[in-house]
Amino acid sequence: MPETMRAVDIKGGKGPVSSLHITDIPKPSISGNQALVKIKAFGLNRMDLLQREGQYPVPPGAPKTLGVEFSGIIEEVGAKPEGGFKKGDEVFGLAYGGAYAEYIAVSTKMLVHKPKELTWEQCAGIPETWITATQALYLISKFQPGKSILWHAGASSVSIAGIQLSVADKASAVFATARQDEKCEFVTKHLGATACFNTKKSTWVDEVKKATDGKGVDIIIDFIGAQYFQDNLNAIAKDGVIVNLGFMGGTKLPEGTDISAFVIKRCTYVGSALRSRDEEYQGQLRDQLVEHALPRFVDGRFKIFVEKVLAWEDIQEAHKMLEENRTKGKVICTIS
Repeated sequence: MPETMRAVDIKGGKGPVSSLHITDIPKPSISGNQALVKIKAFGLNRMDLLQREGQYPVPPGAPKTLGVEFSGIIEEVGAKPEGGFKKGDEVFGLAYGGAYAEYIAVSTKMLVHKPKELTWEQCAGIPETWITATQALYLISKFQPGKSILWHAGASSVSIAGIQLSVADKASAVFATARQDEKCEFVTKHLGATACFNTKKSTWVDEVKKATDGKGVDIIIDFIGAQYFQDNLNAIAKDGVIVNLGFMGGTKLPEGTDISAFVIKRCTYVGSALRSRDEEYQGQLRDQLVEHALPRFVDGRFKIFVEKVLAWEDIQEAHKMLEENRTKGKVICTIS
């Protein structure tokens, strides 16, 4: 009889918030460079909502259990652990799935040693969001100091990370959008953005043009998709790059969409995702995070904003918070 563990499951395989419940499933086994980690806390992401509803394809071989970021203690390592990880190490990391559980089997390439200065809850909120922001900023958009940048959904966890990275690495201007005055104030006051535009109160494209003397912005990081496609083309500067990471505003473009900016402005529109990338690619981003961001977490230059910490028994409430856009930062669940 295999060993079991508790994990969050979805009744019927997919469904609404009410379908989430904790049950017993087989405990994972490890091999090679993997570690078995006893989870202390895990972070929530919007992809979890889509996966719960059956709208997010899980990478081949990934566990069906939700969750990609976590913190915890290594209980066992395989025969060839990377980076000297060993039993008893306090770590946090990124996985292809399986973090809503008591234990997770994960490649040691995707683990980071937990600094004593950070809590379990803070560390569980780092991997997915900060690595996604790192990927979008440096690998995809090819950001360089002196470029201007706009982050949509400015109070979302990825944009919170990205805005801090952009400011720290000397963007000429860092703009953001949000749909609430409170979130706009948070983005400028606490993250250091140049300006944040409330999309319910003003036309953000006009505001960007005004703030850049008509030039537009060099880089746009977008999670909205079809709803902002035309506006992004209108707001991008010549030779600018638009990076699409999601489609909260749909995937079907309306009739009459004008794509002339691709030629007139020589702009680039590129889509990307992190979870579907191979272990080698993700490991390189892990290394960049450790080198570039981890020291700044430790000394406080970078802030990890945790909106709410809940016991994992309250997983339905945690998902509701994300669905209702009630957050400025991470929702974290702890396992006791």
